[in-house]
Amino acid sequence: MMPFLLPRCLFRPVRGKSAQARGTLLAASMLGGTLLGAAVQIHRAHAQVRPLHVDTGSPASQKDPVTFQADKVSYDNAQGIVTWSGNVQIWQNDHVLRADTVTYDRNTGIAAARGNVAIVEADGTVLFSDYAELSNGMRDGIMTRLHALMADNAKLAANGMRRTGAHINDMTRAVYTACEICAKNPARPPFWQLRAYDAIDDTEHKRIEFRDAYLDMFGIPIMYLPVFSMSDPSVRRQSGFLTPGITPHDRYLGAYATIPYYWVIDGQSDLTVQGLFSTRTGPQISTQYRNIFNWGTLNILGGLAYDTNHQGSYVNTFGNTTSSGSEHGVQGYIFAQGQASITREWRAGMNINLATSANYMRDYRVTGYGQEMLTSNVFLEGFGTGSYSRVDAQAYQGLNQGVIRNNDLPWVLPRYTFSYFGQPDAWGGRLSLDTNDFYVYRNDGVSDQRAQLSANWDRPFHNRLGQLWKLTLHLESTLHRATSLNQQPLYALTSSHRAVVTGQVLPTVALKMNWPFLRSFEHGGGTQILEPIAQVIAAPNTGNSVTRNMPNEDSLSYEFTDSTLFALNRYPGTDRLDGGLRGNFGVHANWTWDGHEIDTLVGESVQEHIDHNRIPYSGLNHHLSDVVARARIAPNRYVDFTGRARVDPYAGRIDFGDALFSTGVEHFRVTGGYVYEPVTPYYYYATNLQTGSPTSAYYVRTNELTLGATTNWNGYSLSGFVRRSLSRQEFVSMGGNAGYQNDCFAFNVMYIKQYTSIGGEQRNSTVMFTLTFKTIGAFGIHG
Repeated sequence: MMPFLLPRCLFRPVRGKSAQARGTLLAASMLGGTLLGAAVQIHRAHAQVRPLHVDTGSPASQKDPVTFQADKVSYDNAQGIVTWSGNVQIWQNDHVLRADTVTYDRNTGIAAARGNVAIVEADGTVLFSDYAELSNGMRDGIMTRLHALMADNAKLAANGMRRTGAHINDMTRAVYTACEICAKNPARPPFWQLRAYDAIDDTEHKRIEFRDAYLDMFGIPIMYLPVFSMSDPSVRRQSGFLTPGITPHDRYLGAYATIPYYWVIDGQSDLTVQGLFSTRTGPQISTQYRNIFNWGTLNILGGLAYDTNHQGSYVNTFGNTTSSGSEHGVQGYIFAQGQASITREWRAGMNINLATSANYMRDYRVTGYGQEMLTSNVFLEGFGTGSYSRVDAQAYQGLNQGVIRNNDLPWVLPRYTFSYFGQPDAWGGRLSLDTNDFYVYRNDGVSDQRAQLSANWDRPFHNRLGQLWKLTLHLESTLHRATSLNQQPLYALTSSHRAVVTGQVLPTVALKMNWPFLRSFEHGGGTQILEPIAQVIAAPNTGNSVTRNMPNEDSLSYEFTDSTLFALNRYPGTDRLDGGLRGNFGVHANWTWDGHEIDTLVGESVQEHIDHNRIPYSGLNHHLSDVVARARIAPNRYVDFTGRARVDPYAGRIDFGDALFSTGVEHFRVTGGYVYEPVTPYYYYATNLQTGSPTSAYYVRTNELTLGATTNWNGYSLSGFVRRSLSRQEFVSMGGNAGYQNDCFAFNVMYIKQYTSIGGEQRNSTVMFTLTFKTIGAFGIHG
């Protein structure tokens, strides 16, 4: 087998010409329309699924003029031979032929190019040869010691090539690789290469087939391939079978195989169809359709299967027996995303995600399994100068029946959002308007129609003492019409299912003062900032909204931390509002030097009224709130730490805390995270709080630690992580990843184990092993 050599440089300095000749008629008769067929095209081993695009390229016409340039031209009229010699260059549009000598025999119609032969194609492919002989209008010919430099740094070498009919190229002793060749020792084998006894290149269909081939790594054969077909590296998309997948073992599928086929419909759309066949359950067929229109995009993914797995009933988190229902037999899913630009200011879209059952998604490894729910929506949105408008509808499907019951999930039909932020007015302030209106419908629970409007005016100013002031005038208003208020999630103290109309209006005045003190150090000492912050907020007392049968859709969760210390409304939504008179105080400190930083904030709130809407451990159950604090410490490039906490001064305990840290050197890094709360707030509204206390799951502490480490060196990488619940004394998940990557090859093996119970069961560990050869494809096993 011929060693794989680096090609000679195509362009050389132009030597002085003893004679120069240019011509068109003779060159056109010899080379017209044939340069297009001279390139040897390399094709990939599988059809390529790449981002959609519109192909505008087209081959050059045979009628296009051909121009030549040479140091010397000689004519032998007696023999009918024309010879160009010395830096010969012949080009037609983007096609260029270079050689030391080109001879054309008029009698036989054979053109021969010798010495440093190079052909540049319009797609960037460059062919190198010692000798090329072409005939029959350049539709037939031969080339010896062929080298080709192609797209994506792909390279091809062959002892010889025979061209037939301008489309079929037969090569002997072919070698192909996409790896870099050692410049110091070109004869050294590349990282990997394909060696074949012969190969057939179909330039019309852009396919090349290797026969009797070996895959070598470091020059050592590792796999024998009787027949191996691939597409050209320059081909963005081509119909054909993709790489099949084989997995020896899966808990629900057993041993299974996937066979995908990719179909290029046209320049902007394609379709992928995949069959899945397993030993433990029925087959599945799935498809993905993609289209890029001039005005939008469409992506539809769907599947249909016959699931023979039967799931029994189980006891969920709340102690209730849950039945899986009809989650076997014919099952399917559809995920569809689309977006359309109506005008420059308006666009519409959809995001539809539906499945017949969560167990089906688990059994067939459908993307999205493991999430709490599937969300679907359709929307229309508009953009203006300082304004945004959107109307949408949303639906939800619960996947974890042990936590979320489908009957408890709402339909949002529809929701309207508008936001406006104005320019500075004559008084130096800015006006903003926001509204979020919706109709929420539940089969089991409160149904609520809400109209809401927020108006806000901010006026910043400062004085000679360096104090930064901001005056805020805010008006919040909501109007509700609700039914079945005695059901979840409100559980109001009423037995009536009739519609109840209620609302609230809350005007608020706030004044905030920041007083930064700055200190600078010489000789790289950086700067220090000490910034006292004070805020006074005055508003009517809202009282206990539960006794007023006020629905609550967007303010169920609550967390008082440093991020909400100076917020006008510390609830995440507007169904519950912070009223009354209160003051917020804090001290912010920052020290920055040489790109490093220490930043801290400590604060507290004093409130006249105690809002009984707060959940336990909210931090606002007394006139003097919990103390909230935040600190970020990055003293050098090796350490980065951020921590937050909320401390109850009455009970002398920490009611909330989280931390993130990262430390390491250039090629090794350790990261970690920690979160703590005395309860699990997610479960607070899971039961009727008017007739009983929260479920026992609520009183389980959130106490969780995550650790991870990663290292990389010269293309090698290794990482691992572990996530453990300290309060439950059990692991949540763990995993690791090891890999290697260079310019033409990637290897990756990943292990993940999930301990979370979904549907009463845990999935086994998952191992994924993948080999990727540049320009050829990826091969792997998942199990």
